[in-house]
Amino acid sequence: MATIELTIDDEKIQEMLQGDRGMEVLLEPILNQILQAEMTEHLRAEPGEKTDDRRGYRNGSYERKLTTRVGTIELEVPRDREGTFQTSLFQRYQRSEKALVLTLMQMVIQGVSTGRVKEITTELCGREFSKSTVSRLAKDLDEQVQAWAERPLQREYPFLMLDAMQLKVRRQKAVRSTTAMLAVGISEDGQREILGLEMALSETEEGWRRFIRGLKERGLSGVELATSDAHEGLKQALQEAFPGLIWQRCQSHFRRNVLDRTPSDYRDQMHEVLDQILEASSQKEARTRLDDLKERLEEKAPSALETLEDGFYEATAVLALPEKYRKRLRTTNMLERFIQEIRRREKVIRIFPNMGSAKRLVGALCAETHEEWSTGRRYLTMDEYFEWRTDRSDEDALDEPTELNGKPTAQAAAVPA
Repeated sequence: MATIELTIDDEKIQEMLQGDRGMEVLLEPILNQILQAEMTEHLRAEPGEKTDDRRGYRNGSYERKLTTRVGTIELEVPRDREGTFQTSLFQRYQRSEKALVLTLMQMVIQGVSTGRVKEITTELCGREFSKSTVSRLAKDLDEQVQAWAERPLQREYPFLMLDAMQLKVRRQKAVRSTTAMLAVGISEDGQREILGLEMALSETEEGWRRFIRGLKERGLSGVELATSDAHEGLKQALQEAFPGLIWQRCQSHFRRNVLDRTPSDYRDQMHEVLDQILEASSQKEARTRLDDLKERLEEKAPSALETLEDGFYEATAVLALPEKYRKRLRTTNMLERFIQEIRRREKVIRIFPNMGSAKRLVGALCAETHEEWSTGRRYLTMDEYFEWRTDRSDEDALDEPTELNGKPTAQAAAVPA
């Protein structure tokens, strides 16, 4: 894409700082310059530039208002003479906005909103909408979310992260807690992707099993390590779906579990103990450190020591991987940060009028973030992982006998010729 030089003059900055418009003043020049850069890329030429591969000429611009939660932004959209230029800015920027606005409109129509919600709806949309218009918009957005949620997974995903969040949804004539299950994968290319979303009435083993089965049916494969909290149903579903999987218990959750059972006057020291154990260079070294500290822990925090012992091997499983991968795979923090983004949008609504509106908003945000992650900067370089995997496979092959009493073992017999 053409290089964009973002410039905002001093008067604009003063207006942004002192006036009422704030963020609109900041966003308008940025988005207008992005539009001009898109036109340059489309025509393969700057304004007035003569190039051999120019594909057309500019033909002025037209005004377009972009309505967002920070206010209405007035943009100058460039045109070309042939009428072939189309910007992706509006669709990409407003996809999640549309889901939020649509949910608010539904609340107005279904009579479950307050006067404040109607005020927000009118402010965001610039006008009120009929029920038929809302229905049409909902169908269009639902189709987009469904297409994203059902897309085939055509690559291997060595690393997987899973987590769930609770939403308040009106169903069965009451406001009830509803679970949104999320999965993020890191592909063989090292790119982050949001793999899927599943709405469920509650977080159960069967719910997780159904969600993971759906991911596998869409092509999820090659999973080496999965990171999650210690939900027993999720753990069981993962181990059934991917035999031999390395399951990493999220260290952030694990730390909280240990500290919750630590006397308050000893928690600072327990932080240091956990750092020493969890940041060891290998699981063997971590075990040695824990054994060395056992006597001290038994005296001051016996309950915390019990929790630490119970979860030790699960919380240090990531130490089996090369060091460069451990920091980003030892917790679900990356996924939790995305969940916080959902929370930021959700708090405007507070209570979803139905399951469809909840899936619509969360799904639109998932699709938008997936697009940014999968086309953005690579999250991990995977060369060392593939070397590690090859070395481990070679070691396993040496350790396994190929014959037993003159007959091939089951493992050897399963290897294709």
